[in-house]
Parts: sequence; C-alpha cells; structure tokens
Amino acid sequence: MDTKKLDTGSRDAISFLPDEILSDILSLLPMKQAVSTSVLSKKWRNIFRLVDYLDFDYSVSVHPEKGEPKRGERFKEYLDRTQGDSPIIKFSLERHVGDHNEMAYVSSWVSDAVEHGVLEVDVSVKPRLGMLFMPCELFTSKTLVKLTLGTQVQCDIPSYVSLPSLKILIIETIFFESKDLSDVLIAGCPVLEELFVRHEEREAHPYYISSRTIEKLSVQYRGCDVYYESGLSFDAPSLVSFDYSDHALYEYTPVNFGSLVEARVDIRYNRKIVKPDISGLMIGISNIETLHLSPASADTISRCVSRHGLLLPMFNNLVSLSFGSNNQRGWKLLPYLLKKSPKLETLIIQSLNTSDILIPLNQVKVLHILGYQGTVQELKHLKSFIGRMQCLERVRLELAEGVVVDDGKILQLHRSMIHAASHRDLNHATRKCSIQVHDRSRILHLSLDT
Repeated sequence: MDTKKLDTGSRDAISFLPDEILSDILSLLPMKQAVSTSVLSKKWRNIFRLVDYLDFDYSVSVHPEKGEPKRGERFKEYLDRTQGDSPIIKFSLERHVGDHNEMAYVSSWVSDAVEHGVLEVDVSVKPRLGMLFMPCELFTSKTLVKLTLGTQVQCDIPSYVSLPSLKILIIETIFFESKDLSDVLIAGCPVLEELFVRHEEREAHPYYISSRTIEKLSVQYRGCDVYYESGLSFDAPSLVSFDYSDHALYEYTPVNFGSLVEARVDIRYNRKIVKPDISGLMIGISNIETLHLSPASADTISRCVSRHGLLLPMFNNLVSLSFGSNNQRGWKLLPYLLKKSPKLETLIIQSLNTSDILIPLNQVKVLHILGYQGTVQELKHLKSFIGRMQCLERVRLELAEGVVVDDGKILQLHRSMIHAASHRDLNHATRKCSIQVHDRSRILHLSLDT
C-alpha cells in the first residue's frame, strides 16, 4: 500500500497547526516564553497576540542584569506588545512594587485588561509602600466574573463599586477602611456567589460580612492578633457552605445563616480574650446537616462549656459529624454533642487518641475512624463506641500511614467487634454490621452478625 508522507522540508510539523490551537498551546506557557516564540518565523510572529490568558510573574525580570530602575518600563512595553486588540479571559500578575511609578504601571495594566473585557483578574502584589492602589475601572467592570486581590497591603476601595457579573471574590490579607468590605465592595456585587477572606500574620480587625446572595463563604485568620472585644457578625441568608478558622472571639452577633448545610469550624482559644462568647456562632450553625470540628475547636468549645457556661443548641438536622481532639478536655465535648444531635447517622473520628470516655446511647449508623493504628487502647475505645451504637450498620477503619496490620490482628479485631456488637441492646440494635479495614494495599470486608 502506498502511503503519502507530509513533506515539511526544514519546517517543523507544529507550525502547520491552526492559529487557534497554537494560541491555546502558548497560553500554557509563562508570558515571557510565549512572547519569545515570535522570533521563530513569520508564522509565529503574531501568534502570541492571540493568547487570551495573560499570566505575569514579575519576580523574575526579563533582563535582570540591567538593574532594577527600568524594570517597570520594560515590563510595560512588554505588556503593551502582548495585548493588542485581543480579548482577555484572565489577567494574572504577581510581583513586588518598589515605588509610585511602578504602582502606576500596575494600575495601567489592570485598566487595560478591564478595557479588553477581562473575565478574571488575579493581582498579587507586595508594595514596599504598604498601600495598594487599584484603578477605579476595576471596580466598575461589567464583564469581571472572578477577582483576586492580595497581599499584605492596605487597599483603597472607591466609594462607588458596581460589579454586576462578579461571582467569586477572593481577598488575601488585604485591609480596608471600616466596613468597606460589606458596605461598599460586597454591596456592589449583586450576583456574588463565593467569598474568600484570608488574613495571615497581621493585625486584623474582623469584618461584618453581609450578603444576600453568597452561597459559599470562607473566612481564615491565621496568626493574626486580636483585641479583648473583637467580634464578628454574619448576615448571609443564602449561604450553603461555611469554612471558618479564627480565634474564638468576644462575641458573634448576629449570625444569620438561614440556608446553611455544611460548616467547617476551626476556632482557637486565645488568652487575650478573657471570656469568649461563641454562643451566637453555635446557634447560627445549628441547622446544618454536616459539621467538621477541628481538634482545636473541640478544645475551645469544651473550655467555653466548662468555664464560661456555654449551652450548646440542639442540632436537629445534623446527620454527619467529623470530630477529633488532642486532649481529654476536648473529648469530653463528644458525649454532649451526641446528646444534642438526635438525627446523627455518620460519626467520623479523626483519631482515637483518647482516654476512657463514655458516649450516650445513640442512633449512629456509620462509624468512620481515621488514622487507626491498631493499638490495644484504640481497640478498647472502639469496642466501647460500638457497644453504645444501637443502629450501627458499618464500621470503616482507615489505617494510619505506615501502619501494617497482619492477618492475626485482623482476626483479633474481628472477634473483639463481634463481642462488642453482641453486648448491644438487641431489642433495638440492628443484628448485622459490617467492618471495613482500609490500608494502602487492600480493603478487608468483615461481617459482624449478632
């Protein structure tokens, strides 16, 4: 059979691809490398102008040996050459800003992206001046769908914000005046769905966060200083998912989460706040179906219960609870939570590193143990848990990394589980229960027939 071969001579095969495909390939490269392809041939001279993802990392200078002062000017020329009249899907910039002139360059580049109808802007700059000035055009874009601003700077928000298409807003260690976050920025985002506020290792004043439209909210304060009367309030009636990491604050009022389904809570005790009041937060999340509590949260909530008279609300809709603790004080919270969760079906224990603890009779159907090491003490606690779970249908043990359980230990585990299951109140308990042991190499399925 005769075959026809493509005679490309000295030309490379990739140059035969359509311009649209070539621009997609270039969009995967850093912008500096994408532009450098323009010297390959006439075919490649203007392909980089079709790239609609502009990703710049100015921490690496185009010509570092020429010194710092002209970096901003060279970068501006470089950026002007790439944009042309092409539409932009994403504009991403990461760099350090040295003076007012370089800050002006950053502002002009962002303005150009907005004029090109950009959909996503990600600006992560670290001004030595401490103040981030963004152009007013950025806050009145009709096309912008996702906005990320950072990092470790004060940002001057204009008095008027109108972002009619913005759905995702990410704030990375950016500080605003007073209530600008909710009263100005969020207020100008009528279709906002996701909000992420993160602060690290800076003195931070928590915000009052209010939005009628957001469905996903993440608030993360790491290593931040707090004040004696620091407080935080939420008004997000459409919120479905909530992720919160912070010190336990002086007060949480009001907290309006009328539609909340899932919450991840990581609150840490801080001695600067003599008497934290987390009752508003607990009431605010009491309608959830899924709750993830970190070990720090278990310890903090338990402290508030024992020292400050905190009364937990009923969690009448809670069906799945993930719980862990690093000390006995935190473990004392688990029985209290189980009593407050009458519909709980799935209990995930992050590690069985506890001393003796008696949990109440409960209706849990699935018990999931993470980081199981197969110790005698863990087996004792596991038997105790199973003996109090009248409706238990499945036990899932995930072995800790590096732990190998041989067949002899599996047999011992099986016998112990049967013994524990047989001592449940059989007038109410299910008579069949399965156990799964997971490690990296296999999954063992065992049956506990009582």
